[in-house]
Amino acid sequence: MRAPAALVLLMMSTSLMADVFVRDDIVTNPTPIGFTVCHDNGCSSLGHVSLTPDQWQALRGLFHPLARNAAEEREILRQAIALMEKIVGVATGTSSDKGGTFNGGDGQMDCIDESINTTLYLTMFQNFGLMREHKVEDRATRGWFIGGWPHTTAVISETAVLREGGSRQLWAVDSWFLDNGEPPFILPLEKWKSGWQPGSQP
Repeated sequence: MRAPAALVLLMMSTSLMADVFVRDDIVTNPTPIGFTVCHDNGCSSLGHVSLTPDQWQALRGLFHPLARNAAEEREILRQAIALMEKIVGVATGTSSDKGGTFNGGDGQMDCIDESINTTLYLTMFQNFGLMREHKVEDRATRGWFIGGWPHTTAVISETAVLREGGSRQLWAVDSWFLDNGEPPFILPLEKWKSGWQPGSQP
């Protein structure tokens, strides 16, 4: 009986831990002058990137004027992440990344790469005051829905909306389904966890 009990306690403690990335050398406090980018599946390769002043200004410009509400900000975030991917693609040789895991060659990204990178882009936007209607949350993983593999996404919460019980609305930010530089899908995390895929019924 002790072994199962210990396993349950381990699972409970793991669920309460903050997001844990797959490498110790990932920069978890990214800035425009220094951040890391995972690629080649499972973050087996790690690129170090810095933005030029013009690139950073272009990203900042997407957020101005400031969004009037959370829905507007989510659309801005989609465009900002897409621009980050284009910039990063040139810097790291990942411009040819295709949607999915096994559809590309060099520089291909799986959902681990995509979810980590997106989380860190969002963290940069948050830390520099660009993202105000949402907060970065730990990544989420769902079960065996896509081709027999688990699937992981970045997650944000809507800061101004409290649901029943005092919890905040959570949103999946999923770029894995799309080619490099395309705006990611942002949808309610509950819907994403149900096995949602592009083209599935609402």
